[in-house]
Amino acid sequence: MTARGVFITFEGGDGSGKSTQIQSVRDWFESRGREVIVTREPGGTELGTEIRRLVQNGPEDVDARTEALLYAADRAYHVATVIAPALERGAVVLGDRYIDSSLAYQGAARSLGVDEIASLSAWATRGLYPSLTFLLDLPPEVGARRRTDAPDRMERESMDFHERVRHEYLRLADAEPDRFVVIDAVGTVDEVFSEIRGVLVERFEGGVVTIDEASDSVPASAQDTPASSSSEVPAASEASAAPETDRDSEKPRQKNADKGSARKPATMVGALGESQGALWDE
Repeated sequence: MTARGVFITFEGGDGSGKSTQIQSVRDWFESRGREVIVTREPGGTELGTEIRRLVQNGPEDVDARTEALLYAADRAYHVATVIAPALERGAVVLGDRYIDSSLAYQGAARSLGVDEIASLSAWATRGLYPSLTFLLDLPPEVGARRRTDAPDRMERESMDFHERVRHEYLRLADAEPDRFVVIDAVGTVDEVFSEIRGVLVERFEGGVVTIDEASDSVPASAQDTPASSSSEVPAASEASAAPETDRDSEKPRQKNADKGSARKPATMVGALGESQGALWDE
């Protein structure tokens, strides 16, 4: 049987429990015989660890554009050296933050422009997007109460800043219901994972959603050509341009795992072709 590479990201505000849930998802996949790579942004590489230190605990006068460019540099190196190679060999990659964090924090909350950050991120990653994103949603004040360590530079931002982050996350989820699953993260660790596990079972054991074949890997044209020259429009760019819809911000709507969409995320791996089935090919 040929394993398929799977790229899943976890997004959400500070204190939403991403790291804890990632470990549970790792165990779920490993119990099914899969190689799992757990990584984070920034900090998934030696270079990323240094960038993380600079951005989160460096000078207070780091301006918004510098911050965005540092994150983009980290992401470009992270994709090239960790994520893309892992997908090519058929691993499951679980990412603690990815492009959507930059759209929410720098694009929206820092007011740099979601479209601009989406374009920068697409260029930095050569169009690589996850096939599934869990958004762990909770009010910022709840996340702040969960904090046990001294806050970093980003965590020290105002509650209004973190509300803008949350608002943009939910807007992105509305724009891409085929990729995002919104999980109410206010509950206990077990309650939250129960929701996530249900999605994993339905998608990866029920044959509902496309999982990209690692045997196809990433074509040379995708690796050598900037995303702007691709015939497909990166999903993050589409999401940034989508109209905003009304919602009760305190009651996030969980997306159905099998909900269809006219748009498929323009993943660098997913662009190779579609096939539906379970987690492995016969």
